[in-house]
Amino acid sequence: MARYASVLELIGDTPIVDVSALSPKSNVAILAKLEGRNPAGSVKDRVAISLVDAAEADGILIPGKPDQILIEPSSGNTGIALAMVCRLRGYHLKVVLPSNVSPERRQLLLAWGAEIIDSPGTEGSNGAVRLAQRLADEHSEWTFLYQYANPANPAAHYRTTGPEILRDVPEITHFVAGLGTSGTLMGVGRFLKEAKPDVQVWAVEPPSGEMVDGLRSLEDGYIPPIFIDNHGADLLDRKVVVRPRESIEWTRKMTEVGLFVGLSSGAIMAGAVKCASLIDDNESATIVTIVCDDGWKYLSTGAWSDDIDDVVDRAKKIIYF
Repeated sequence: MARYASVLELIGDTPIVDVSALSPKSNVAILAKLEGRNPAGSVKDRVAISLVDAAEADGILIPGKPDQILIEPSSGNTGIALAMVCRLRGYHLKVVLPSNVSPERRQLLLAWGAEIIDSPGTEGSNGAVRLAQRLADEHSEWTFLYQYANPANPAAHYRTTGPEILRDVPEITHFVAGLGTSGTLMGVGRFLKEAKPDVQVWAVEPPSGEMVDGLRSLEDGYIPPIFIDNHGADLLDRKVVVRPRESIEWTRKMTEVGLFVGLSSGAIMAGAVKCASLIDDNESATIVTIVCDDGWKYLSTGAWSDDIDDVVDRAKKIIYF
């Protein structure tokens, strides 16, 4: 059994499992990379350590210096991952959080020692971003890592997630991931396109005006700067739309292959299945997709136990993750 000096050394090198039983076509394999196996429980662990490492390398953060404060907007897993990293590195983290997030979200942030600043729930994650930007402008002594614009976000996936996927699934033909900050798509997509140009990169997004946890529609008025900086429109081969109900249906369906996953992972799997259904019957394909996190943080949604119409209705009012 391996021995590690810090839990941070456990970030990355996550397993990939064959979930082709969910594929609508026998000629299309689907494999899922299980990012919930990271120590703080999500794919955002990679981003959090990359953001902090880059800030330390640039002298923005100084290890061991007291009273250093970071601020970051989050309605998803980045806040939790950053809270874990900051707890271990000795930084104080302020997380700007929409007021209508799930109870698990708040409890996990508090467990890692983060300070929560509420933003209006009606404004969603975009409102949290705006408030964090304003507070950062008002407090120049705070460090604003800003995952949506920081090149260390896609760089984490270019350095680690992409190479791991190609190492473990050299036959990959399609990569399917959710469109959130766009860091996973940009980093993994760029690596795969450079190493194997024929690989197709597909993004999963919700319809404009509808909320699917962890994902965003570019048509809703906010395009992450890293999407623009990495020429996302040119990098992506296709976008597929997944609605809130589909994300919950596929979150439930993934238990059929033994995976208890979060709602964004259900949405991404729904997108991967749509991708598979569009591949010609005479063509073999191997799709790799991302399971962003496990389902434990979503139990209050009732996503697995309640009437699906009730779950969909609640998702319009509460940001679960």
